[in-house]
Amino acid sequence: MPLTRELLIGGKDVPAASGRTTVDVNPYTSEVYATVAAAGPEDVTRAVDAAAAAFADWAALAPFARRAIFLKAADLLEARGEQVAEIMAHEAGGTRPWAYFNVALAANILREAAAAITAPRGEVLSAQEQGALGLAVREPLGVVAAFAPWNAPVILGVRAVAAPLAAGNTVVVKPSEDAPIACALFVADVLREAGLPDGVLNVVTNAPENAAEIAETLIADQRVRAVNFTGSTGVGRIIGEHAARHLKPAVLELGGKNAVIVLDDADIDYAVDAVTFSVFMNAGQICMSGDRILVHESLAEEFGRKFVEKVASLPAGDPAHPRTVVGPLVSPAAARRVAGLVTDAVAKGAKVLIGGEPEGAVHPATVLTDVPQDADLYRTEAFGPVCVLETFADDDTAIRLANDTENGLTCGIITENATHGLTVARRVQTGIVHINDQSVADEPHAPFGGVKASGYGRFGGRWGIEAFSNTRWVTIATQHAHYPF
Repeated sequence: MPLTRELLIGGKDVPAASGRTTVDVNPYTSEVYATVAAAGPEDVTRAVDAAAAAFADWAALAPFARRAIFLKAADLLEARGEQVAEIMAHEAGGTRPWAYFNVALAANILREAAAAITAPRGEVLSAQEQGALGLAVREPLGVVAAFAPWNAPVILGVRAVAAPLAAGNTVVVKPSEDAPIACALFVADVLREAGLPDGVLNVVTNAPENAAEIAETLIADQRVRAVNFTGSTGVGRIIGEHAARHLKPAVLELGGKNAVIVLDDADIDYAVDAVTFSVFMNAGQICMSGDRILVHESLAEEFGRKFVEKVASLPAGDPAHPRTVVGPLVSPAAARRVAGLVTDAVAKGAKVLIGGEPEGAVHPATVLTDVPQDADLYRTEAFGPVCVLETFADDDTAIRLANDTENGLTCGIITENATHGLTVARRVQTGIVHINDQSVADEPHAPFGGVKASGYGRFGGRWGIEAFSNTRWVTIATQHAHYPF
């Protein structure tokens, strides 16, 4: 029997004011997993009302008391791996290893946020006036609008709220329609159980057809003082435009068209393993996935043969099976979209080294080569279990190919020579680069984000706290000043 979930507003589970609901469908079985409330604009306003009312007390709560909530939430989350695996398989087709990775990283995001709460913030400034003391003080902004995506739902659901809450803000989160439980309601359940006060975190779920209206209403509310969005570049542009129109700062972590560069001094077997993980973890539905594999021409034949052999061995299908590597995409429509990119590329001259037709939401692991620049796949983020192999003759060519995209999120450079890798890395236009590793990595204390069309702002560590707080200049005059009149 499907689950039923309502909105979370002011610490209470409440139906949408209209009484409307929407369904949450299992992408692998096409069965309804849950029925959730479908919010309207009036529900968004109710949620902001609750967040605004809770802000002053939450911001004033003793740092050690706030930290204790985050630490307890991390422990609670870490103990719920099985529950997360079940939810993620049903909502988004996530495999068990991916679900447990979500749990581990999300718990550490909460712990890092806890550490940030009691870390030193602000500076003592020199002052021009005699006997004056200047301070640069970090203060919370108010209500933050957060948007949580479905693809790494627990990681990104926690990331959507952790830094804003740690900085002393309250939050209204709008989760993805494809995983509203995993990326918001479950996260809120854990934080509530850990002792988060009522109204500090509010969740508004919605039907897909109302997504634009809900987002615009939330961002436009004058009490919302910052925007936090992770998702596609296309939607991110719209969110950024709304935020800019209302003069609100935004952190936008958007799509990638990431390259993994295999230099001529790479260990080929290691490179094959690294690239396979980069491309096919979570069926390629990670913003950091390796879409483009650039291999030095001296290694291309051996790398290509071994890579295709490894890809052919990857178990695919049922996300609940413990050995599955390539599970379903988030929907059959997503699988058809990816298949369309492959079909277009082949029609324009690309060669399929391994692949096949999708079955429902499951798209087979696919590797192409000779993809021309006029193919949609050359520029478009695949966001599926698909990659393109290209070769290069020298570092300059590899760098040119890696930078030949509007995106700039992450890059992996496989080499046994760190100096060589660093030289190449300094010229690649991305917010993140990993030398002698592939493109997919995340650590809660590191600055995470992209450049160009992959967004702006940074999550992680002190950078996340800075993104969701304001620097205020405060002076203290220790003696009376003298004025000219």
